[in-house]
Amino acid sequence: MADPIPIIGGTGALGYGLAVRWTQAGEQIVIGSRKAERAAEAADRVRAVFADAEVEGLENAEAVTRGPIVVLTVPFRAQSETLTNLKEALQAGQILVDCTVPTAAAISGKASRTIGVWQGSAAQQAEEMVPEGVTVISALHTVSAPALAEGDPLEEDILICGDRKADKARVAELVERIGGLRAVNAGALEMARIAETLSPLLIAINVRYKSRAGLRITGLPQDDHWA
Repeated sequence: MADPIPIIGGTGALGYGLAVRWTQAGEQIVIGSRKAERAAEAADRVRAVFADAEVEGLENAEAVTRGPIVVLTVPFRAQSETLTNLKEALQAGQILVDCTVPTAAAISGKASRTIGVWQGSAAQQAEEMVPEGVTVISALHTVSAPALAEGDPLEEDILICGDRKADKARVAELVERIGGLRAVNAGALEMARIAETLSPLLIAINVRYKSRAGLRITGLPQDDHWA
């Protein structure tokens, strides 16, 4: 049986949407939150959709211990505090998939605008904060949270940035368990500074068109780029 997937911030829109889709794909899910009660409530919501769902809700520090690949879906304003609180819980050998987007919403601005991060990107900030031996991979910035949660058909690409190809491949396999998503190797972790800015761009486009459009990269070869 595959390892559970801990989703930190799983009570939020993106975290919950991912929990729904991975549950639909037959995965075990652990929803993490600052408060165990809220995590349990989110797990109940998933079970209301899938009666046989293998999902539990736990406090963040306990949730991260349940699987080798941890998905961080908190807003940018909560990223630093969350990772600080998880320094004793994250362990060497784990992969942290950082989905954080540094939008101006973190400082009461518009979600369609970005703010600067001293390290270059939210993912690079996360890399500075995680314990030694934890690998940060940047991904899942451009998929619509409502589209995930509400079961919209998906046909889009997910850019994956990271410094170790083998770790990116593991995250790519996890991403592609969600039907309609294709993982694309977008290069080193420093490329996250570009990938993260695509989310506010898509937000602005989707507001204008009243849509849930995603990202598609054309002209890629069919061979496996993760091998």
